[in-house]
Amino acid sequence: MRYPLAILLLLAAPAASAEPVEQALATAPAGTRIGLLVVDEDGREVVAIRADERFVPASNTKLFTTAAAFANLDTAAPDAAGGASVRLDGGDVILSGHGDARLSAAADCTADCLSELARAVAARRRTVRDVIGDDTFLPDERWPAGMSWNNMAGRHGTAISALTIDDNVVTLTVTPGAAGAPAAVAGDGYFRIDNRILTAPAGTPADLGFAREPGSDLLRLTGTIPAGGAAQTVTVGLDDPAHRAAWLLARQLRDAGVRVTGRIAVRHRAITPADDPAKRGGAPVARAPEPAPLARLTPPPLAEDIRHTNKVSQNLHADLLLRRVGAVSGSGSVADGQARVDAMLAAAGVPRDGYDFADGSGMSNYNRITPRTAVRLLRWAQAQPWGAAWRATLPVGGQDGTLARRFAGTALAGKLFAKTGTLNAANALSGYLVTASGRTYAFSALANDMPQDASATRAVDRALLAVAAAH
Repeated sequence: MRYPLAILLLLAAPAASAEPVEQALATAPAGTRIGLLVVDEDGREVVAIRADERFVPASNTKLFTTAAAFANLDTAAPDAAGGASVRLDGGDVILSGHGDARLSAAADCTADCLSELARAVAARRRTVRDVIGDDTFLPDERWPAGMSWNNMAGRHGTAISALTIDDNVVTLTVTPGAAGAPAAVAGDGYFRIDNRILTAPAGTPADLGFAREPGSDLLRLTGTIPAGGAAQTVTVGLDDPAHRAAWLLARQLRDAGVRVTGRIAVRHRAITPADDPAKRGGAPVARAPEPAPLARLTPPPLAEDIRHTNKVSQNLHADLLLRRVGAVSGSGSVADGQARVDAMLAAAGVPRDGYDFADGSGMSNYNRITPRTAVRLLRWAQAQPWGAAWRATLPVGGQDGTLARRFAGTALAGKLFAKTGTLNAANALSGYLVTASGRTYAFSALANDMPQDASATRAVDRALLAVAAAH
């Protein structure tokens, strides 16, 4: 057997139910390390395997970030604190962000729209000088420590900024030509394009790639697209979202008849020792009042964004939530956000050696949790006034989000509510499941060290189905 019975505890079920769980976990790729803890409504352990070992949690990190957001922020009211604003400073236009993740310049935008700010400027001025993107509400920490560099250019690892626009990505459309000819690439002009994509014979699978040096606006596109096939999209991450937001505002101002005579510029706030609560002795941070804006947006309630963040596992939104939690009485740094998470977990009875976090999304390979840490958070959250609302943000097995296809057609379809996680050689699933007898159990399943980045999700899913069936 892969797991000795000394570490497989089945305290609330017949010992015979151990075998299906062991058999399920044994189907994981050789060398995989799996931790699994399942507890019943009274906190009694049903299954405990490596429950106190530390694992890379991947996007299970979002459980902790989003719980901290519910615990520290007003998630029910419209998000007036987070909305972007615009003001005039002499002849310049200052576009300021305050941590809202949903600002959009899309043509079909209906809420939280950059165009509303552009109209406010156009109503006052027909000529402006510089258009400046200001993200100084948060310190300049665009990427978390421990994130793989290869993720930076894509949508999953785009830069984090207090001034965010369209999820901080740029999407280009690639259209095939005749076989052997270059493909056509359409964008909005933000990047300079080095197009090396060729049109392959009809029926050839599309194979598109891109590369961009950090800090460069030159985007190299490579690969092939089949002749006669549908157009494909390429989504590229940003290095400086504040610059992109200012660039888009300038374009909208021109479209509204405003002449922009100056440059696109940015204002960032460098991280300092004062952004670390330990170095300032935990003292709160006093913020200087901002100049009165010409206009300010009020995005929808944060609860809606948290639901989106957990359902689809949106990394940028999660990392912004961590910083916004840190801005409650701090500077909005990662360290300030982590201090708030520490306080929440201390209230939940989680020992400090049960976790370490370097970000709010799970993109960092420095993150570690134990299955017991996740289960304690899950059980503590159930008892909080916001617990039911937080649970409702989790994907549902066989129904939606990142679990839309998992558990479909099984006994746990519609009865498992959990956060997924996938990173290099790491799979995770933690949440709640309803057993065959109708009881609700909390669980955390963490898998690491799969060879060649294979997946352990099927083994984990089979084990959870075995637990649910036995109870």
